[in-house]
Order: sequence, then C-alpha cells, then structure tokens
Amino acid sequence: MIDLYYWTTPNGHKISLFLEEAGLPYNVHPINISQGEQFQPHFLKIAPNNRIPAIVDHQPADGGEPLSLFESGAILLYLAEKTGQFLPKDLRGRQTALQWLFWQMGGLGPMAGQNHHFSQFAPEKIPYAIKRYIDETARLYGVLDKQLANNDFVAGSEYSIADMAIYPWIVSHQWQSQNLDDFPHVQRWFKHIKDRPATVKAYALVQKINPPKA
Repeated sequence: MIDLYYWTTPNGHKISLFLEEAGLPYNVHPINISQGEQFQPHFLKIAPNNRIPAIVDHQPADGGEPLSLFESGAILLYLAEKTGQFLPKDLRGRQTALQWLFWQMGGLGPMAGQNHHFSQFAPEKIPYAIKRYIDETARLYGVLDKQLANNDFVAGSEYSIADMAIYPWIVSHQWQSQNLDDFPHVQRWFKHIKDRPATVKAYALVQKINPPKA
C-alpha cells in the first residue's frame, strides 16, 4: 500500500496518474496547500521542502522499513523502477524518457508555474513578467510539439513517466494563454491522454478532494 500526500495541482496529478495506470493500491492524504498544511510537522518529516506530492511506500522492493519520497520526478522514477512499467528498458529509450522527464521538471513546470503566478494570482500585474513567462511557455510548447510530430508519445511509441509528468501542466494551457490549435501535435497527444481511463480516474479526485467553487 502507498500513502499519497496530495493536492489538486499539476505536480499532484502526476503521481495519481501513475498509480491509476499501474493499478497500485493507495490511500490519499490531502494536504491543503491554500491553508498551509504543507508546513505541518508530520508532513515535513516526509517532504522537507514543504511541497506536494510525497509518498510513503509501505512495501518497498528491498523489504525494509517504509520508504518516503518527495519531488514528483523522483517519485515517478521510483514507481517506474518498482513496477517495471512506463519506463523503457532499452538504453536509448530510457534516456529519452528521462531527458523529457527532467525537461518538465527543470523547464516546463517552473516556467508555466511562473506564468500561472504572474498572470493569474500576483496581486500586482506586471506586464513584463506576464509577457516573459507567456512567451517562454509558448516556446516550450513548441519544443514539445516538435518532439511529438513523429512520436505517438513523448519518449516514442509507448506511454511513459515523461508523458505523466508533462500532461498535467498542459491541462492548464488556457491559464497559460496557450491555444492548443497552435500546437497540433501537442493537441492530438493531449486528447489521447485525456481519454485514457486512468486519467479520468486520477482527475476524478478533484471532485472528491477539492471541488471547484461555483
């Protein structure tokens, strides 16, 4: 059994996507970041950077004590290696998937996150910051579109943790002032993943944990 410390953010969705795809049993522990629950001492023991998601695996492969992990990319890689799923086993395929996983962690996520902040939440609207992050987000969408032009999924022909890391950030494309009509390969890929049964189940947690306000 895996304990998932989760909130309904792009990074939180990455892990629920994997757990649903792999059919792993898990318990959800909501961490309401809008109420500061990420700073509670019991959560900081698991996630010292006070960010969701985090997990505790009560049946790690080494048979030892429960294993806790934080950082969504590290969790995805751990779960892929634990289950032998969603990470290519050949050298070149594995490296492709990992490159795109780290591309999301170091590029798309931070840039789109700043886009969200300055365009949606910042108390002061700063035109330079808004334009900077919208433009950089668009550039990254273009990079992804080029990769998907000749690939069904980000790392090739098979669905992988790279797709699971990237997809939740594309869900928010309208907040990021991005039109998927401008990125036809991303649009095709996005629709394909959106319709996967595991994706539907993962995103159903939103209605249970943090339903949108009217």
